[in-house]
Amino acid sequence: MLIVHHLENSRSQRVLWLLEELGVEYDIKRYGRDKQTSLAPPELREIHPLGKAPVIVDNDVTMAESGAIIEYLVHTYDDGRLHPVAGTPEWRSYTYWLHYAEGTFMPLMIISLILARIETAPMPFFVKPVAKGIAGKVRTSYLDANVKGNLDFMEETLSESKWFCGDRFTAADVQMSFALEAAEVRTDLASGYPHLAAFLKTVRARPAYKAALDRGGHYELMGTGKNS
Repeated sequence: MLIVHHLENSRSQRVLWLLEELGVEYDIKRYGRDKQTSLAPPELREIHPLGKAPVIVDNDVTMAESGAIIEYLVHTYDDGRLHPVAGTPEWRSYTYWLHYAEGTFMPLMIISLILARIETAPMPFFVKPVAKGIAGKVRTSYLDANVKGNLDFMEETLSESKWFCGDRFTAADVQMSFALEAAEVRTDLASGYPHLAAFLKTVRARPAYKAALDRGGHYELMGTGKNS
């Protein structure tokens, strides 16, 4: 039986969703976050040295890292529904978006998280203006423009097709979902990026997505970035 080591409010939710789309039977081992730090509990280190989620154990195979897990699950269990034919333009697009989510966009969301924590962290009154000034400088000189550029890029992509790889739903859309949900808690997608907002609405209406929520439990990404 395949086991998903599932951390609340994390990337592992999309692994549950993919398994529901694939119709693969699985069990869940749930982990809560530390109430003070929002970090994963040390028990996860017993499964993988980095102590992060998601991690899956499939018989004698243990896999970490969302993109690697998705590639493994599609290669092992998909009958061709959730990935394009290798060598086609759609396949190249599929491969790109599968890696873009964590390789390009999510680092920007992590920077946003770090800056938000710097800006709101308790500190001596005489240090706070300096810390906020540095965080503000990073936002204005680097982060804001890069986030906007990427959101514009994704919006343009979805203005031309329903899904990221064309008119066919693929596992790359599963991978992209967390990145856009992370953006949603920091950006008003509905008013500024209607195609991205429509993508999330369509995703959340899928029966497999709803089934994954039922299995995985409460799922809420916080605006302060409590989503490791």
